[in-house]
Amino acid sequence: MYLAASNKCFPELTFEAALPKLVDLEYTRIEIPFHEADYGIRPSDVAQDPERAITACRQTQRLTPIAFDIQINATGNDHYSQFSAICAVAKATKVITLIVRSGDLGTPFNAEVEHLQQLVDIASTDGMVVAIRTEAGKISEDPDTVKVLCDHIKGLAVALDPSHFYFGEMAGRSYEPIIPYTQHVYLRDTNKDNMQVRVGQGDVEYGRLISLLAQNKYSRALTVDMQPMPDVDQMAELRKIRLLIESLL
Repeated sequence: MYLAASNKCFPELTFEAALPKLVDLEYTRIEIPFHEADYGIRPSDVAQDPERAITACRQTQRLTPIAFDIQINATGNDHYSQFSAICAVAKATKVITLIVRSGDLGTPFNAEVEHLQQLVDIASTDGMVVAIRTEAGKISEDPDTVKVLCDHIKGLAVALDPSHFYFGEMAGRSYEPIIPYTQHVYLRDTNKDNMQVRVGQGDVEYGRLISLLAQNKYSRALTVDMQPMPDVDQMAELRKIRLLIESLL
């Protein structure tokens, strides 16, 4: 296991401007967001000019890209075209893990299976792995449903965000059944009332999480994905969680 951070930790900065912040914090690996937002690389732009995206992913100031977090706004064929273009960037930059969101609650199960199957088929052609992110308000909020999806769609993996099982209606649900399917992990501190609290003030059991992952021979990223909080030094919080997790590895 190794530590990484997401560019989304600095949503007020452009993709390029956030990189030196993570370098200063002594992170060495990065998850790159492909979002239609200033802090990410826009999927719509990638489809038009994949070479520019490849260059951006290579010029990361000594930070090694380890995963792409993908949110595509386009629908229909345009969605899959943009995803295919991002896969080409992943192949060129030797990134294996592609994180996607599941459909909202209420999305027909068969339609979700068909959609995820198409993404897996596109990605697996070049050896990439699609991982569905666990997230409240989505089909993936229920670990049992996620397990069924992974069993049904060969090659589909999980991007585990434990916070969603410590906060809100899903608090207390066990994520252990999907640990064997886990390809990527997100970290922040959380309690039942707040999705994010200051490091050390929440309920996330980092030691237990790392132990469960180790038992399943997990050897990939633990990615810090923390949003800035009012009147809290974001740099200090990101440094604190880095030191905490490194002490447990």
